[in-house]
Amino acid sequence: MMRSLLVALLALGLMSCADMNKVVGGVASVAGASGLVPYGDYIGSAARASTAVAKTMEDITPSQEYYIGRTVSASIVSRYPVKDNPAANNYLNLLGQVLVMASEKPSTFKGYHFLLLDTDEVVAFAAPSGFVFVSKGMVKLCKNEDDLAAVLAHEIGHVQKSHALAAISTSRITSALTVIASEGAQQAVGGYVGELTRLFEGSIDDITQTLVNSGYARGQENEADAAAIKIMQRVGYDPNALIRVLETMKVKVQPGSTGFVSTHPAPDDRIADIRPLLPQTLLALAANANRDKRFGEMLKML
Repeated sequence: MMRSLLVALLALGLMSCADMNKVVGGVASVAGASGLVPYGDYIGSAARASTAVAKTMEDITPSQEYYIGRTVSASIVSRYPVKDNPAANNYLNLLGQVLVMASEKPSTFKGYHFLLLDTDEVVAFAAPSGFVFVSKGMVKLCKNEDDLAAVLAHEIGHVQKSHALAAISTSRITSALTVIASEGAQQAVGGYVGELTRLFEGSIDDITQTLVNSGYARGQENEADAAAIKIMQRVGYDPNALIRVLETMKVKVQPGSTGFVSTHPAPDDRIADIRPLLPQTLLALAANANRDKRFGEMLKML
């Protein structure tokens, strides 16, 4: 009963913040009179959530962003299996962390996390707070480590620009979810964290749909590409790899396919947008035997 009340209180658009405060106060009184002390903390969170409904994305704290990202990530891995290969995932994380250190947002609440998805579909996602996912299909599309670095740097660019949070702010989810997710997850015990996630399954699905199906606007993709070029230059990877990956995609990924192609602008459009961003005088980078060896070993693990 109490959980149903909390869900009703947080349903978007059903009542004003003032009305929600009144109802939450009433629920708190009933709970106290009924001896439902264990739910007191959650009612307090609901009360705080009611005043946060109208707030914009810049009000979301790093810890709240982390809990949003973790929940969205859970939804993504429920759609795509995770590649159960510690060595492959370790390689992906080492490469990702090197790139992250050269970004404009080198740290997030509890850090960046990179994970390999066990699907041949060509996909890559960046959930809020630095949860980055790359499919083995995407890795196989890359010709070398520079190409893979370009893919990861692009996704890091999305995190750096908070594009996922911008998508969240236009869906059914609001800061009410972030308050419940962050405060409730820290206070809860046992399986209640999972239950908090299920309570907001519809809103989380909205976010995931944006990342997996509809994708970002062309302007946001341009921003992520521009960030990727800077990141790669700082680390010493060839920023031309970004164009190389897109050209490979044109040849190997059929138009109308699901995944990366369906959620990103056409490769030719992106290439046209990227070329002016590349340095006019770019020194040719010599082949790197160590990088080639590392990447070759990664491919054998897929």
